[in-house]
Amino acid sequence: MSEVLKTISPVDGSVYVERPLHNADDIDRVLASAVKAQKKWRDVTVAERTAYLSKFVDAFIANIDEISKELAWQMGRPIKYSPGEVRGTEERARGMINIAESSLKDIIVDEKEGFHRYIHREPLGVVFVIPAWNYPYLIAINSIVPALAAGNAVVLKHSAQTPLCSEQFDKAFKTAGLPEGLFQYLHLSHSGTAEVIRDSRVDFVAFTGSVSGGHSIQKTAAESFVGVGLELGGKDPAYVREDANLPFAIENLVDGAFFNSGQSCCGIERIYVHESVYDKFVEGFVEITKQYKLGSPLDPETTIGPLAKKGGAELVRKHIDDAVKAGARALIDPSLFPQTSLGDLYMAPQVLVDVDHSMDVMVEETFGPVVGIMKVKSDDEAIKLMNDSPYGLTASVWTESQEKAVKLANMIETGTCFMNRCDYLDPALAWVGVKDTGRGCTLSSVGYEHLTRPKSFHLRVKTS
Repeated sequence: MSEVLKTISPVDGSVYVERPLHNADDIDRVLASAVKAQKKWRDVTVAERTAYLSKFVDAFIANIDEISKELAWQMGRPIKYSPGEVRGTEERARGMINIAESSLKDIIVDEKEGFHRYIHREPLGVVFVIPAWNYPYLIAINSIVPALAAGNAVVLKHSAQTPLCSEQFDKAFKTAGLPEGLFQYLHLSHSGTAEVIRDSRVDFVAFTGSVSGGHSIQKTAAESFVGVGLELGGKDPAYVREDANLPFAIENLVDGAFFNSGQSCCGIERIYVHESVYDKFVEGFVEITKQYKLGSPLDPETTIGPLAKKGGAELVRKHIDDAVKAGARALIDPSLFPQTSLGDLYMAPQVLVDVDHSMDVMVEETFGPVVGIMKVKSDDEAIKLMNDSPYGLTASVWTESQEKAVKLANMIETGTCFMNRCDYLDPALAWVGVKDTGRGCTLSSVGYEHLTRPKSFHLRVKTS
């Protein structure tokens, strides 16, 4: 009897999805099919590949209503916002499709009489994609579309929290007429996932998840020479300078902290505010936070839904409780959000002040609807605190001076630095982290480099 995957919905604690886990025979069949399909696909022109991918995007977004409802049930995203992930997926996919030709073209080196020399970007083979549940389509598409555009085959293993995302992708690829074997999915246990990574037919693993999960993936991959891309944790900071447009900064940072119930790797988890504007900033931040409506994600009026998992909710509560015991002040009265009675996964947004870096809530990834705000006296103090973290995915500087923003960004240890923006991925820019946030890169033309290998051609065209 096969093992069964069960997805517990954060909406009401019911079992929303049940699927049999794929076994060793299934894995062998899928990988054999992927290898066979990729050998033909690699010889298809980039233009032909992207034509299939464009049809896939069309088919995917045509199913926006069903996808949005499934997202609400699987991971708790309010139905008010779920369509935004579908549109964001379209933006990233079309962005990578549009730059595929230029990103994958041969690199011609300087002319040398009697020779023709160039570097060809060759597909890796089979790419195994393991995305996270919090933005299940956006994260997955970062690797799926460019991998296929580059001439690879893709095998997707989605989170047990969001297994229907694999099936929605598969449905759209079938509608687009993508040749059989090029995109496939597997529902796997941890041991099954490790089995795929160890298989010599897999050429690259793209993983998004926790730091501990990244260590497990890396340990398994180290048994061979398979390439690995890792996007792991984040504790993304924001710095509000004295010259910031305060109303604009407040509005956007509240959204950056609490969108998706704070379950975002690039969400705002800690804010440093110059002492001259600190009081006004905190006052405005609390005022907007109180306007959120906690509730069922199926309610179109809900603006903050439940957390996806029990363990995640427990960690958020622990970070808040430990901080308060250590001297922090919680500025949001939970009684303002009576919907917490709906269950343990329904948490009121929380704002903490009088915090410092001795508290886990300011240094460890919390991944929930809470943010700590610290007063700073200078740019130097802000930069020191922003860099006091094992993570480095994004950071934001809120200022009216582009010159200052660039100067400070150069000192921040992060993969992306924003000025007057946060919690956003631009598909034209490289998505990359430093320190424990991981290694590798997705999106932009640079992202294509990680899904291909360079092959040099040195042709002597004159032999006499």
